[in-house]
Amino acid sequence: MRNVAGILALLVASSPVFAQGNSADGQSKSASCAACHGANGKATNSIYPNLAGQNAEYLALSLHAYKKGGRSGGQAGVMQAFTASLSDQDISDLAAYYASLAPLK
Repeated sequence: MRNVAGILALLVASSPVFAQGNSADGQSKSASCAACHGANGKATNSIYPNLAGQNAEYLALSLHAYKKGGRSGGQAGVMQAFTASLSDQDISDLAAYYASLAPLK
């Protein structure tokens, strides 16, 4: 059983989805996100989700899914266009930035 846990940990750690993000770099890359998700990850329109305080792994998985066309509904087409040019590192940085922000209370 330990071997399975070790293999899973290695796969997760080596996956680009879970690459180490830099929140300062993510902040500098977040300008286009702010139009819908707010300057501090707190959306001003209720049709867009708040990103502040969200789990970094969840955000990274979501951004990768949008980029690959794996998410549909709502603003999926818009998000696919925004994520098309993001590198794995860009996604990790953005996820780290939004995860580092205080969530909406």
